[in-house]
Amino acid sequence: MLVSATEMLKKAHEGHYAVAQFNINNLEWTKSVLKACEEMQSPVILGVSEGAAKYMCGFKTVAAMVKEIHDKMGITVPVALHLDHGTYEGAKACIEAGFTSVMFDGSHYSIEENIEKSKEIIAYAHSKGISVECEVGGIGGEEDGVTSMGEVADPEECRKINELGVDFLAAGIGNIHGKYPANWAGLNFEALAKIQAVTNGRPLVLHGGSGIPKDQILKAISLGVSKINVNTELQLEFAAATRKYIEEGKDLQGKGYDPRKLLAPGAEAIVNKCKLMVEEFGSAHKA
Repeated sequence: MLVSATEMLKKAHEGHYAVAQFNINNLEWTKSVLKACEEMQSPVILGVSEGAAKYMCGFKTVAAMVKEIHDKMGITVPVALHLDHGTYEGAKACIEAGFTSVMFDGSHYSIEENIEKSKEIIAYAHSKGISVECEVGGIGGEEDGVTSMGEVADPEECRKINELGVDFLAAGIGNIHGKYPANWAGLNFEALAKIQAVTNGRPLVLHGGSGIPKDQILKAISLGVSKINVNTELQLEFAAATRKYIEEGKDLQGKGYDPRKLLAPGAEAIVNKCKLMVEEFGSAHKA
């Protein structure tokens, strides 16, 4: 049974560790992430962007696929199915489609409109037992065609969104989507500390978790981050393993071209990377 993310993140916040949100892109991704987290006995959040959902033929298809895979694999750890960087319309559609958690990203609106729309989504989702994430500030880089310079969140705006009863809050602190450039300045821990202070211990979310040094990850967790989003890192692992398989000519050996064999090295690479990150985030054996 898929669950809301609220309880697992409250436990993470109290226990000073973080739950990973691993974004999924297809059936292989879903199986690999669930296998890794079941073996590590770690709670997990399966993130789905609106672009990935479109690729997988819609929110209802994704929800049905995840639920069937989850049940068929006999998964026992807590699993939430979460919309990542959702629009107002997308969040509503996911609630209806069977997602157990949604993110409404109103960070590109004025704070007044962000508050208004966030309030509506929170009320609607909570009426159905679904957890909600909102965002203040900007996550640098580009995702699903939305670009941001990575604006650091205003603590006062975070306080206002927090007072709406959001379950967990994403706040820009210098983090970015995609690969981090060599001249990246690092996370703004001063801003993070101020945001946690004004949100009264609300679990915070660190987007762009791929490639952040371990010492910064651990410091962010110590300052209230309870959810870390990972997508790019798994994509890179999958691509590298698949490239190696083809460059070694294994797709030309026997029936190595069979997609079940062709995609297997990449899928296994995802499993291994997820295990390492769950260990790093501290959520192993916390199911």
